[in-house]
Amino acid sequence: MKLEEAERLIEKLREEINYHNYRYYVLNAPVISDEEYDGLMRRLMELEGQFPELITPDSPTQRVGAPPREGFATVTHSIPMLSLQDARNEEEIREFDARTKRFLGLNQGDLIEYVAEPKFDGLSCEVAYRNGRFSLASTRGDGVVGEDVTPNVKTIRTVPMRLLNGKDIPSYLEVRGEVLMRRADFERLNRDLLRRGEKPFANPRNAAAGSLRQLDPNITAQRPLDFVAWGVGIVEGMEFKSHWKGLSVLEELGFKVSQPRRQCHGIEEVLAFYRTLERERDDFQYELDGVVIKVNSLELWEKLGTTARSPRWALAAKFKPRQKTTRIVDVSYNVGRTGTITPVAILEPVEVGGVTVSRASLHNFDEVERLDVRIGDTVLIQRAGDVIPEVVMVIKDKRTGREKGISSPERCPVCGAQAVKEGAYYKCVNVSCPAKLVQAIKHFASRRAMDIEGLGGKTAELLVERGIVRDLAQIYYLTLEELLSLPGFAMKSAQNLLEAIERSKRPTLARFIYAMGIPNVGEYNAQVLARYLGTWKRLEEVSLEELMAIRGIGPETARGVISFFQEKRNRNTVERMFKSGLIIQEERRGESPLLDKTVVFTGALSSMSRDEAKALVEGLGGTVSNSVSRKTDLVVVGENPGSKYQRAQQLGIKTIDEGEFLRLVGKA
Repeated sequence: MKLEEAERLIEKLREEINYHNYRYYVLNAPVISDEEYDGLMRRLMELEGQFPELITPDSPTQRVGAPPREGFATVTHSIPMLSLQDARNEEEIREFDARTKRFLGLNQGDLIEYVAEPKFDGLSCEVAYRNGRFSLASTRGDGVVGEDVTPNVKTIRTVPMRLLNGKDIPSYLEVRGEVLMRRADFERLNRDLLRRGEKPFANPRNAAAGSLRQLDPNITAQRPLDFVAWGVGIVEGMEFKSHWKGLSVLEELGFKVSQPRRQCHGIEEVLAFYRTLERERDDFQYELDGVVIKVNSLELWEKLGTTARSPRWALAAKFKPRQKTTRIVDVSYNVGRTGTITPVAILEPVEVGGVTVSRASLHNFDEVERLDVRIGDTVLIQRAGDVIPEVVMVIKDKRTGREKGISSPERCPVCGAQAVKEGAYYKCVNVSCPAKLVQAIKHFASRRAMDIEGLGGKTAELLVERGIVRDLAQIYYLTLEELLSLPGFAMKSAQNLLEAIERSKRPTLARFIYAMGIPNVGEYNAQVLARYLGTWKRLEEVSLEELMAIRGIGPETARGVISFFQEKRNRNTVERMFKSGLIIQEERRGESPLLDKTVVFTGALSSMSRDEAKALVEGLGGTVSNSVSRKTDLVVVGENPGSKYQRAQQLGIKTIDEGEFLRLVGKA
């Protein structure tokens, strides 16, 4: 494969994976199975392995989840909470054992001691203790930075506020585990939600994640959450030499710890445990989707190390998904926040893994074509990862000849705007499509976009429900009277929101591009487009060929830009914003000291927030990354710097303090 072809394919894979990361980690609403996601990630890792010069700091292989959601403070993990490499069958489990032995220089006949534990299907969380007292809790987030959920975790009764064991406790301890909901508790919660006329959760994992990530801890306190510990991060004042011993210590300190678990001498004992757990999975009070296998010796952990995304000393061995046959009676189309039009099969209801399934994802129209699926077909479905129903295959022997084909949409089924094929997906390009308007407003007003404080989800919903805002431009024509007509708004809050809207009228070009939700244009691509084109007018007029000539802009992103401006309603929306007084700050070019540089911040800044510093770097043509790599150009060191500072020193990357940074960007 040629470099240019690999670059295009890598960009396409990254865009798809980033979208699915957002669906899974942020919205708790995935649209593809775990197996498909793992396949995308595996393919990307293979290509980056063949073409290492194409690896970038923002590649999904360099992170494990998605950024923290707006509304929560952030917490940087002392040690990254990496994801685990997965195995889908016994052959791949044995290959993990063989690979580990090769790395350690052992003979294939030697036995490695492993610890095998259930793989719980919940939300990963880290809980920190100082001198035995609970001090901080955070979600995994993107593996490096998580969400501060301290008040919410305090409501979980299986999280001790003080460690047991008297004086024999570490001075500092980070405990990692899974926030879960029992199956029985999940069913009771859904019954209560339905009685109150509220939307039920899809499965226990979504219920646990949605309950933990409530902005109001009082709601979390009402939910039956559980915490099961499966590991540690940093430990000070105590040592143990094995993972098994670490889990035993956590039990002594008062934690509920992974059960059943087993010390295994060699991979065959691991496989026996794996088979037993898969057979008995229905007997467990929690949803399980596999077994986690870890080398027991912590000394070997150090020797094995980690890749950018996962440790070499651990493996997630997935169970086989469950399958049933049923018939497709119709197909509906869902339109998501980004305008993605997803075909959904309406099924004759069937029970799969104890859950009645009446809808199944067809993922995208390439998948419809690949499966050759039609309305009326008898199909095999499965709950991928035991959660998301999907159509696996068509049983063509049962066709009668009366089946109907499934056509791809030419228009958005909600607003009638053009539906443009981008990769495997069709997308509505109308930025003010009613199906995505609430989410479009939330995205537009978010901190990293136009930063309109006070224009969050509830307000966006009210504005759309009352018909006050029918497109994004109407945000800039809101009146005091309209806001005062909304429940929860008083004179002061209404005036504050109007002032915040007024302050947003001078955005940088990169922020405005990102805020407009152009298909396949995320924060990074918005910065690239702003840097190379300089003005909104230039972006409006740019050709497909010119876009594809910009380094970092792939064909799907380029087509997303072109299709956005081909939709007249989008042009009209932006024109109305300009008439309201919105003025975009043109990109500063020339001799910028940070042009095309990658900057990382570590530690606290005293003169500005991290977001303000990020905006300064981006305004000077640079990019801010969350992690230090060989492609990092500069590390800005604030007070109490973390591990990024040591990493920069190891790699010989230039570091400067806050004062030097201010002088560099012309603020001193």
